Amino acid sequence: MSDAAFRLSPHDIRSQQFGRAFRGLAPGEVDEFVRRVADELETALRDKVQMEERLRGAQEQLKVFRERERAMNEALVAAQQLREEARAAADHGRDAVLKDAQRDAERMIEEARRNEQGIRERIDTAERQFAGYIAALRALVARQLAEIDVLETQAKG
Repeated sequence: MSDAAFRLSPHDIRSQQFGRAFRGLAPGEVDEFVRRVADELETALRDKVQMEERLRGAQEQLKVFRERERAMNEALVAAQQLREEARAAADHGRDAVLKDAQRDAERMIEEARRNEQGIRERIDTAERQFAGYIAALRALVARQLAEIDVLETQAKG
C-alpha cells in the first residue's frame, strides 16, 4: 500500500473504535496498545519532520557548495584567459609584464584548485550525510512497516 493511499495519524489511531464481540480481546489491553502505537507514530512523525528539516538544510548547503564550485570554475576560466592575454602581451615585447601575469595566473589557479578541492570535499561530506540520512529513514520506515505487519497479523489471528 503506498503512502498516498494510506495515511494514518496518531489522532486516527487514538480515536479508532472497535466493536465488542463475545470472547473478544481485553478492552483495556487494546486501548493501552492503541495508545502506545499512537505515541510511537507521533514520535516517528516528529522524527520525520526533523529529518526533513535536516535534509532541507543539507540540500541548501549542497546548493551553496555547487554555486561556489561554479564560481571557482568561472574563476579558473578567467585565470586561464588572463594567462593567454599575458602571453599575447609577451609577443609584443612585454616580457616583464608576461612573467608577472603568469605568476599571478598560476597563483590564482592554484588557489582556485585548493578552494575547489575543499568545496568538493564538503560536497562529498554532504552527500554522504544525505545518503546516511536516507538509509536511516529507510530503516525507520521498514521498522514501522514491519510493526504494522505484525499488528495486522495479530489483528487477523
